[in-house]
Amino acid sequence: MSTGPHHREAPLQSENSLIEAKPLSLLRIADYNLPMVSTGFMFLLVNMYLMKFATDVLLMAPGVIGLIFGLSRLWDAVTDPLVGYWTDKTRSRLGRRRPWLLASLAPLSLAFYMLWSPVQGLSSPALIAWMTTGIFLFFAAMTIVVVPHQSMGAEISDDPHQRTRIYGGRHIAWILGSFGALAAMSMIIEADDIPQMASRVSVFAVIVGALFMIWMIVRVKERDEYQGRGSTNPFRAYGDVLRNRHARLLLIVFLAESLGIATINALTIYVSEYVVGTPELAPLYILLYMIPSAVSVPFWVWASKRVGKKRIWMTSMLISALGFGSMFLLENGDVALISILAGILGFGGGAGSVVAPSIQADVIDFDELETGDRKEGAYFAAWNFVYKFGVGLTLMLTGFVLELSGFVANTVQSESSLFALKALYGLFPMGCYFVAMLILSRFSLDEAEHSRIRRELDKRRS
Repeated sequence: MSTGPHHREAPLQSENSLIEAKPLSLLRIADYNLPMVSTGFMFLLVNMYLMKFATDVLLMAPGVIGLIFGLSRLWDAVTDPLVGYWTDKTRSRLGRRRPWLLASLAPLSLAFYMLWSPVQGLSSPALIAWMTTGIFLFFAAMTIVVVPHQSMGAEISDDPHQRTRIYGGRHIAWILGSFGALAAMSMIIEADDIPQMASRVSVFAVIVGALFMIWMIVRVKERDEYQGRGSTNPFRAYGDVLRNRHARLLLIVFLAESLGIATINALTIYVSEYVVGTPELAPLYILLYMIPSAVSVPFWVWASKRVGKKRIWMTSMLISALGFGSMFLLENGDVALISILAGILGFGGGAGSVVAPSIQADVIDFDELETGDRKEGAYFAAWNFVYKFGVGLTLMLTGFVLELSGFVANTVQSESSLFALKALYGLFPMGCYFVAMLILSRFSLDEAEHSRIRRELDKRRS
């Protein structure tokens, strides 16, 4: 494998290249990110409400549904690397990313419908098998969406600030979808027939999601010169990822951060109902997190250009660590405290969602300098797997801890159950964010180093 100066030269840019010397238009960014509205809707509804739907409506044991979420991460260990490698190697008239986005529509639609529409009258083993199939298929289909889409975003522009704008738009689109998920969750919870409402929501979501994805595929073209520039085999591709010192460090950072952030999706509903005593306000608390997260995007894009992406991300982690740690202080009736902390966490979390994928794209440029390949798919697949593994591990841990603490759905909880909920919601993510911040402090690929890398790559192209 070539790792020294004797790399194969990158092809010259084609006339219809997406690379932009001037700022990208808001319309281009919106077209690219439109599918993330429906994707964010589905992802949040599954990660935020499916566990409670399974325990309180389907009456599944929390340890069982938590184990299913955890085991699905083992399946991701297979699907994520393969999808990443295959998207890098794909050649077609649509490019190397859009065919996969088109192919994701059928499995994602089927899986999302299955999760919210289990056949009535199933025995306990049959219901477990049904939900296991749906969860495994859902996260595999999510891989087919997220990995190619994120990879395509890194290819739209080589400019680090434009990449921050691209992924800032992606975060806003994801949050808009999350707003919809909150509204849908409220409709489901307040419905007279919860299973029927959940099924109707799933049908609406898959139809809208398909329309958004097709719009993006038609409107956004790919760079011809990147086709076929992936690694020669998956083992080499992921070997390069692990040999990339910047990528290795980010893998650890993403794992620690994902372990922390997963709690706000998995446990807010539980904390709202059983700790604070306001089950009807759970959507409001999550909304108070999401609004600052979305509104703060322009500020974080501006700040990252002036003080650097790494500093902004570390600031985000510090805010998140302190905000989550304060959640441990919650008691019954603390509506004001949880509302204020939700807003603080949303503001801080917005920075990480904007600058992290932009930093990832810069790391991929470093890999191109070292190997001559453009394998965005392999890199985003690795990071995506680590993120989903962290989320799944948190959900599995949550299920087991709740069961061991004596949690019983739809009743007044014991002191041990309340302590477990607050520790999982406050102390656990606080520790995760402090660890992530400590590791990120060692990251050395700053804006000056990336400018040097881009100059070297531009010389090769010319």
